[in-house]
Amino acid sequence: MTSSELSLVAAIALVCLLTVLGGIYGLRLSRTTSDFYVAGRAVGPWRNASAIGGEYLSAASFLGVAGLLYASGVSMLWFPVGYTLGYVVLACMVAAPLRRSGAYTVPDFAELRLESRAMRLLTSVLVVLIGWLYLLPQLHGAGIAVTNLTGAPSWVGNVLVSTVVTINVVSGGMRSVTLVQAVQYWVKLAAIAIPALVLIGLWVASGSPAPTMPTPVSLQGVGMHTYSTYSLILALCLGTMGLPHVVVRFYTNPDGRGARRTALAVIGLLGAFYLFPPIYAVLGRVYLPELPPGMLAEEIVLELPHLAAPGLLGDCLVVVLAVGAFAAFLSTASGLAVAITGVVDQDIIRPRLNRMLGSDVDGIASFRLAALVSMLIPSIIALLVGRVGLATTVGLAFAVAASTLCPLIVLGVWWRGLSVTGAAAGMIVGAATSLLGVAVTLSQVPVPQPWALWFAQPAAWSVPMAFFTACLVSLATPGRVPTHTLRTMTRLHTPENVSLSLTRRGGV
Repeated sequence: MTSSELSLVAAIALVCLLTVLGGIYGLRLSRTTSDFYVAGRAVGPWRNASAIGGEYLSAASFLGVAGLLYASGVSMLWFPVGYTLGYVVLACMVAAPLRRSGAYTVPDFAELRLESRAMRLLTSVLVVLIGWLYLLPQLHGAGIAVTNLTGAPSWVGNVLVSTVVTINVVSGGMRSVTLVQAVQYWVKLAAIAIPALVLIGLWVASGSPAPTMPTPVSLQGVGMHTYSTYSLILALCLGTMGLPHVVVRFYTNPDGRGARRTALAVIGLLGAFYLFPPIYAVLGRVYLPELPPGMLAEEIVLELPHLAAPGLLGDCLVVVLAVGAFAAFLSTASGLAVAITGVVDQDIIRPRLNRMLGSDVDGIASFRLAALVSMLIPSIIALLVGRVGLATTVGLAFAVAASTLCPLIVLGVWWRGLSVTGAAAGMIVGAATSLLGVAVTLSQVPVPQPWALWFAQPAAWSVPMAFFTACLVSLATPGRVPTHTLRTMTRLHTPENVSLSLTRRGGV
């Protein structure tokens, strides 16, 4: 192994070690079930925003966005904007009401709003499926990074990330993860910004030619390109509020006002980060106009320093990028693991243990067991699934979230007429249509156009079908509207200071 490879291995090991130490430190702070699930509901807006930035900026953000821009050109510059725009929608529509619900997880919200245990179970299944689907690109990206940087088999990256994340979540739950993710956002920002600025300086100093970006879409392909663009925009805008690891973050704020301020802060933090992936795409076209056979576009970020600055400087820049990339894998996977673990624990592990033992089991012990199960299954799936683009897989996860959990949350927060039957029908239709696209795309079965595009970008038709079905069935089943809907809606939309004032006066 060369000295360059040894330094990369040391950098990756350092990131993993610091993540584990952060989890162990969090163990000192986590004493109650609330600490493990929602960090005691005591996370301030800026720290929570940093933690959200840490978990949201995933493998697709660190490697995939640059790869997509490299492969498709400036016509995809809206992609990082779409990632950020989802938080604008979330802040305006659901951030504060979700926090006021007092729920721990999305299934908690479903049961509170619809007063149905069956809806809770259906929501739990979808949360786990979406979480696992979003975990796949993190594990796959870790495999790409390990292979590209050290030459080790891709499964090593999968196992490494899974192990570190499991230790972190088991140690202190949400409180540990919040601490680690808040730091990792700033690590990722520095890791992507510093090499980008250095590479720009080298490019300007060398007098290298201007980049040759891909040819714009021809008129013959405009229709398909337009469909793909708007379908993905819809998935990113509405899917953000349905991602389980994003939604659960707003339950950690002290109140609804803090949740809304957190969402606004996140927009600024994400905007700062997304200034830099396009730089790697453009400079990649300067130093590597065409991808060699077998090389993925996502790998351009890690290859670019060696192409622009062979030698010690290039090695140092790659080390910095490796630190940021692994911070991205670990941070996002940790947030997903906590969200999935909370659902698996509450709705699968703990009820069965209680029945088996005939008494209530310790909540922290069952949470830790659920964490092991939650990470083991997606790790195995990641080893079996073939090579699929990071941006593609993440886009599918957003599409499924937008087609299932988004209608539940939006209609649950804003429409009194939502019935249990309507909510269930909308979620089932959204899940069936979007997961069909996932199955066809991930299986890589040859499908003729335009069907292949419709399956790869299902949000344009799956999201409207889900909302339309939920509304139509709800209107047809008014008797299935929950009894205490008005009381619940009042709780969701009444600011905490007003509620406290009314309580003191005996008004509620």
